[in-house]
Amino acid sequence: MYIVTGGYGFLGRYVVMEIMSNWKEKYVPIFIPVHKKYDLTKQSGIEKMFDYIFNNNTKPSDITIIHLAASVGGIQANQENPASFFYNNAIMGIQLLHTAYQYGIKKFVTVGTVCSYPKNPKHIPFVEEDLWNGYPEETNAPYGLAKRMLLVQSQAYRQQYGFNSIFLIPTNLYGPGDNFDPKTSHVIPALIKKFVDARNNNLNEVQIWGTGKPTREFLHVEDAAKGIIQATKLYNKPEPVNLGTGKEISIEYLAFKIADFVGYNGKTFFDYTKPDGQPRRCLDVSKAKIEFNWEATKDFDVGLWETINWYESNLK
Repeated sequence: MYIVTGGYGFLGRYVVMEIMSNWKEKYVPIFIPVHKKYDLTKQSGIEKMFDYIFNNNTKPSDITIIHLAASVGGIQANQENPASFFYNNAIMGIQLLHTAYQYGIKKFVTVGTVCSYPKNPKHIPFVEEDLWNGYPEETNAPYGLAKRMLLVQSQAYRQQYGFNSIFLIPTNLYGPGDNFDPKTSHVIPALIKKFVDARNNNLNEVQIWGTGKPTREFLHVEDAAKGIIQATKLYNKPEPVNLGTGKEISIEYLAFKIADFVGYNGKTFFDYTKPDGQPRRCLDVSKAKIEFNWEATKDFDVGLWETINWYESNLK
């Protein structure tokens, strides 16, 4: 049985589909806790979830937990809610993993974040060993550090208790079904919405936060889901593993590409008074290939087209 926290979210829906496609030759039960019924930031919510599962005659030793649930957002959301992002992500993961250990759950998979890496790492692309070589970029440090603490917990519980817990670090995700809410969205859906809205409303100019010079690496959500399930099946070691493409592009290049794809012909203005966030972001993904034979396959332009088409098809 799989418990997929955050299973109704952007990444979660793809992970659930990947589980179903991988084990299609037999029925594999999947339980997705709904926040309104099972608040995983509270111990009572976690206990309630396990009580329900165990009352249905499921043995703890038959359960794998894939922990995807998180409080997330872009630069603005992180600046406005640093305490909430730290507390919710830390307390949810810490209590859930500890309770899973107490009950004897078979395996625990924590999905972390690229935001945990230092602002100025020693190596680019980032290698997993550099995770502790500096403080994260300030605008998302509380979120990134909360996730780092879950890695510490994962390794400590393996060392002391022999608990099979692994930790994965995906880079920035994108794809159909992403979050396009301007208050909480990440860069690709935020830019798609900006340029589509500007085109539809005949606006002469689109304003974008920052200088446009920082770089980001983008992983299609389908590739991320495949990597998570591949690791769930095959990886059983304490060291974290990056999930990404190993390729970086600038925000400026991304913005002009999206503008071109959606057919926006106005001006693009970069607001230098707004923060840039992390200067560069790109992962070394060689360990995932070595350890569980995974690598990203989705072409970026194809994935971007799919995401834009999904958004335009779902405009209300």
